[in-house]
Amino acid sequence: MDIDKVIKKYVPMTETAFYILLSLTEPRHGYGIVKHVEDITNGRIVLGSGTVYGTLTKMQKDGIITVFADEERKRVYEVTETGRKLITAEINRLKELYQNALKYEGDFL
Repeated sequence: MDIDKVIKKYVPMTETAFYILLSLTEPRHGYGIVKHVEDITNGRIVLGSGTVYGTLTKMQKDGIITVFADEERKRVYEVTETGRKLITAEINRLKELYQNALKYEGDFL
């Protein structure tokens, strides 16, 4: 899928998709993704296996991730170049959102 179509389809990203993709800074299997997301969100987000594998399947179909290795009962995923461009676009969007929140938060306090 072409990057413009991917960005249009995924941005803005759900928190689940964002953290799953963010977890793939290195190849990980599904349970490794669940634990990593739990760690980096200090337990705020605990992903269910159905949610993770459903999202991984969709991302794989869209060319955002690929299977890095198919080990014994563990499929290891990694991000593709398209996935890297997607997460970069989302991070840039979030940075803009954050900067605008800081700029205007005083108006609401």
